[in-house]
Amino acid sequence: MKKLALSDEILMKIEKPARYIGNEFNMAKKDPAAVEVRFAMCFPDVYEIGMSHLGMQILYDMFNRRDDIYCERIFSPWTDLDKIMREQNIPLFALESQDPIKEFDFIGITLQYEMSYTNILQVLDLGQIPLHTADRREEDPIIIGGGPCAYNPEPLAEFFDLFYIGEGETVYFDLIDRYKENKKNGGSRKEFLEMAAEIEGIYVPAFYDVSYNEDGTIKSMKPNNPHAKEKVRKQLVTNMDDAFYIEKPIVPFIKVTQDRVVLEIQRGCIRGCRFCQAGNVYRPLREHSLEYLKDYAYKLLKSTGHEEISLSSLSSSDYSQLEGIVNFLIDEFKDKGVNISLPSLRIDAFSLEVMSKVQDIRKSSLTFAPEAGSQRLRDVINKGLTEEVILKGASEAFQGGWNRVKLYFMLGLPTETVEDMEGIAELSEKVAETYYEIPKEQRNGKVQVVASSSFFVPKPFTPFQWARMCTKEEFLERAYIVKDKFRTMLNKKSLKYNYHEADLTVLEGVLARGDRKTSALIEEAYKNGAIYDSWGEHFKNDIWMKAFESCGLDPDFYTTRERDLEEVFPWDFIDSGVTKEFLKREWQNAIGEKVTPNCRQHCTGCGAMSFKGGICYEAKN
Repeated sequence: MKKLALSDEILMKIEKPARYIGNEFNMAKKDPAAVEVRFAMCFPDVYEIGMSHLGMQILYDMFNRRDDIYCERIFSPWTDLDKIMREQNIPLFALESQDPIKEFDFIGITLQYEMSYTNILQVLDLGQIPLHTADRREEDPIIIGGGPCAYNPEPLAEFFDLFYIGEGETVYFDLIDRYKENKKNGGSRKEFLEMAAEIEGIYVPAFYDVSYNEDGTIKSMKPNNPHAKEKVRKQLVTNMDDAFYIEKPIVPFIKVTQDRVVLEIQRGCIRGCRFCQAGNVYRPLREHSLEYLKDYAYKLLKSTGHEEISLSSLSSSDYSQLEGIVNFLIDEFKDKGVNISLPSLRIDAFSLEVMSKVQDIRKSSLTFAPEAGSQRLRDVINKGLTEEVILKGASEAFQGGWNRVKLYFMLGLPTETVEDMEGIAELSEKVAETYYEIPKEQRNGKVQVVASSSFFVPKPFTPFQWARMCTKEEFLERAYIVKDKFRTMLNKKSLKYNYHEADLTVLEGVLARGDRKTSALIEEAYKNGAIYDSWGEHFKNDIWMKAFESCGLDPDFYTTRERDLEEVFPWDFIDSGVTKEFLKREWQNAIGEKVTPNCRQHCTGCGAMSFKGGICYEAKN
């Protein structure tokens, strides 16, 4: 039996020791001495969050199918263990072998959320790996970043040897095979990075120089190595049924955030919401076939013993075979005690009919995401939802037995007015009123409408990347306007309003839109105690404000500053498929309050169809 990296004495002192011992059901077990490449897959957050991430499970299983690769897992130690590891100089270790991660060939870090950036430095620091790529020795692991935040990798450029832009199932094996070849030939670390830079979708920050204008904006970004490309083109799966998918997910000993089987039904989205980064960078839409999903539903439930299966997608209602897969799951598994979860559904008659079959109405609430309180602002963001549709959906839900509704909004959207803000309370009131318009005998107790608003962050590769962000004070002022309006509503006892943390949102905006200068900011904040910033109880805004001052950076430069249409962005060297010309056109459509049809209605020439395998509805029909 393997020896644990942590003693029994330490395990008894810390919260949830099962986070660190491995040996879960379906965990990969190999002899480290019998493989050629050791790959540590890292999620820079606590175990329960990381083990809920589908992408990490897919790549873990994919790598371990190869006999020459042993893929293991790393998560950020929680604050209690972090303290002990520093005091006792215990190096961070992988769960499977319990070996120090500094002994691995690769560490692949998932970049899921900007507020996890200090946790990345925690992992490297506890792993006894130099933070800066320039300081790493030949024997140190190659540090790779991938995931949605890799679409602007520049704030992390100092810390990563390379970034993988796009979906992980495509060129990873090519990368690893080149590593093996270089190792066999006695090649250096730099020689491998040069080989890696030749692969489509791989970005090596050290091979690029950035120059700046006098006002601090980027003048140019050019390769300084002949192996590096002018444009790094994202990689994506073109035929979903040919793509690798996990058959035996790891089953944790403890309850994790997503404690269920996840069946991915499609990638991409047809909707074109102008604030949504995922909807743009994951274009074009690509679907799994019904037969493929039926097969994997059996495999996943059998291999895990889970009693719930979730259909995963950015917009599940848009999957063309949704009725078929839902009816199949109900017919095959409902009587076996398996629950079916359907996130990301648009509220229409079919969706409500489906949900009434698969949900316990008495226990569940329905979620709508109008995003904006007025029709004018929903047109600006291209949400594609009218008030009539929202209220009709709410009415049908209430008639179907639901009495709890969650409404999600954003504050600080471009062109937002006081009327738009107050519209959040007014729309919530109208939703509650629809409950009292149905016959009393059809009602199910008292109605509850919970409205929540996050604060808007303009993300890279969206039409809103040119928009300014609000200041912390502006965000809070808008939240107070909405809160005050809720107090005047007739049904205020049935209404509840929550809003996000404003200072956290401002920092998220800086890191989402940052350039290479913000690497120093992240490091300064980390060294002064910033960690687990996405966890409200651990976020310390004063540490970050002092870091801005120490680094001579102004947060307003990255957030509230107006962008010229011709400005060079830190992420412009990436080809995401969606062209900058299309995004400019959509930005101008937003300012003009002009709605753009979704992909199923009309092809708007976004550029994503340059990637073969997507579904272009205009071309099909």
